Amino acid sequence: MPTMTLIQALNTALDEELRRDERVMILGEDVGKRGGVFLATEGLQEKYGPDRVMDTPLSEAAIIGAAVGLAAHGMRPVAEIQFADYVFPGIDQLFSQAAKLRYRSGGQFTAPMVVRMPTGGGVKGGHHHSQSPEAHFAHTAGLKVVVVATPKDAKGLLKAAIRDDDPVVFMEPKRLYRAVKEEVPADDFLLPIGKAAIRREGRDITLVSYGGPMVETQKAAQEMAAAGIDPEVIDLRTLVPWDKETVLNSVAKTGRLLMISEAPRTASVASEVAATVSEELFDQLLAPPLRVSGFDTPYPLAQDKLYMPTVTRILNAAKRLLDY
Repeated sequence: MPTMTLIQALNTALDEELRRDERVMILGEDVGKRGGVFLATEGLQEKYGPDRVMDTPLSEAAIIGAAVGLAAHGMRPVAEIQFADYVFPGIDQLFSQAAKLRYRSGGQFTAPMVVRMPTGGGVKGGHHHSQSPEAHFAHTAGLKVVVVATPKDAKGLLKAAIRDDDPVVFMEPKRLYRAVKEEVPADDFLLPIGKAAIRREGRDITLVSYGGPMVETQKAAQEMAAAGIDPEVIDLRTLVPWDKETVLNSVAKTGRLLMISEAPRTASVASEVAATVSEELFDQLLAPPLRVSGFDTPYPLAQDKLYMPTVTRILNAAKRLLDY
């Protein structure tokens, strides 16, 4: 199996799907000739032409709106938003049109489309290049939401998203684009949307995360293990629909839940997981679920590293749970 970075795995997945299905196309700002600002689509316009890998005007509303129309007429568009922070001018097209097309048409039309976007902080991007807006999408019925953390998952889940018959918001932690490498299957490899991955099995505490903070979560788990604590680590991978069964089975075993996310704390995915665990497993909990998250402030430039979950913050929260 070839060894790839996350960005290489994304490029490979797109290449394979463009070759496999003539209905697949890519549109977005600078995705064609330049190959995208992070080079996720590098070389694809040369290979498949400008009608299938299309540069667009600087208009997120137009990019997503065009994708909805293409999807409704039988294409399978992959729209790239240059940064997750830029998606908001296109939110009406995504929330009011793409997410509701199947429902408002009684199933006569669907929107088999993917909206890709780099997400999260850690790159000194400040207010407008560092946000984690996944809760907005998770709150919108009709959208599926995927956040990947590894090259293997990036390939398998992006291919699955492109083949899905409903709209998928596909979020990619930009700080991991070239930070991690692993072997990625070279064949037609897909992963199921809605299934979490158990990264480490354990008995003492359940650590649940997704996206960028998976790096710090796994480092914290290693330090806990060195100290004689046995943590279980779960990577959600999909936020809608999220894998309740895997999380509930784990917390039923450990009795403790720690959610880690770099998104703002209030009304977050982390809050939803914690609330569900509290409702379903109240009598089996040894301590109240805790969250380590970003803060309810605009993303800070100067305090970039302080905003995101750190190994120390995760270990301190785990100690509170274990000492409860």
